[in-house]
Amino acid sequence: MAEIIQRDGTWAFDGSTIRITPGPHRSVPLFRQTYGEIAVPLEAVSGVVYEPERRRGRLRMRLREGADPLLQATGGRLPDAADPYRLTVDADRSGVAQYVAEEIRHALLLDQVPEGPTDGYLLPGPPVPVSVRSSDGTVSFDGSQVRIDWADTSDRVKRATGPRIIALGDVVQVEWLPNSGSEDGFLRFVTRETVFSRLPPERDPYALDLWGSVRRDLLTALVATAVTARLPHPSTRADGSPEDRPRSPAGVPARDGGHDVLLRRLRELGELHRDGVLTDEEFGRTKAVILGGFGCGSGGGGLS
Repeated sequence: MAEIIQRDGTWAFDGSTIRITPGPHRSVPLFRQTYGEIAVPLEAVSGVVYEPERRRGRLRMRLREGADPLLQATGGRLPDAADPYRLTVDADRSGVAQYVAEEIRHALLLDQVPEGPTDGYLLPGPPVPVSVRSSDGTVSFDGSQVRIDWADTSDRVKRATGPRIIALGDVVQVEWLPNSGSEDGFLRFVTRETVFSRLPPERDPYALDLWGSVRRDLLTALVATAVTARLPHPSTRADGSPEDRPRSPAGVPARDGGHDVLLRRLRELGELHRDGVLTDEEFGRTKAVILGGFGCGSGGGGLS
């Protein structure tokens, strides 16, 4: 067993699996604490290095492309402190860090683990159900559908469409960008109907606009990862595009009194259009979202 214990976390290697456990210290980001322990099988690793510095060094692990739904969903955009595959190492523990790195590299050579892409995810991602409250609303995923409940501070256009329910079979891609405090981020669920639509996140009823607490909004990566882990692996796409996947029926059921709710939302949308809040294009797209959610054709509604 090769193991290193630091304030930010622990890496333990038993010859076949690297167990990465976040530390209990309050400096450890909320995302790492919430994501919890990660068991990385050796066959998912492409390399590991120890980078010494004057005061504190860093252990850094590289995973094979396509091995981890977390890396697939976040695209390398996690802040360094929240990245589970980086461990800050005190200078007096540099020898231990080097030993752990050498043991993992030696095992990679012995097992002849390839460095190339994988044809399936080798890590499971976070368990479901998972629910996160962000600055724009609450997003939940139960393994079969995504639900977004808008906050009172969400844009009027989003609130006019009502809660968004998206069947997993309708999702073709998940896009995620963290907010940095100075720039907003977003979590967007791309469906076949919206693949060519690029409304700004603050008005897109399939996207959460991340503008508030960076610490809290970073947790939306949990949902992004859980959904990504259950989508077809990127290696199954003949052209690298998610658009070849079959699509299931629309996933937004009408609620009790659905007809009255539909008319009210269309009326609110029409007022936003007449007031100049929505452009013609935005009005048309949002109207189609509302009608689609209630099982109506895109040409109905009687509003202009």
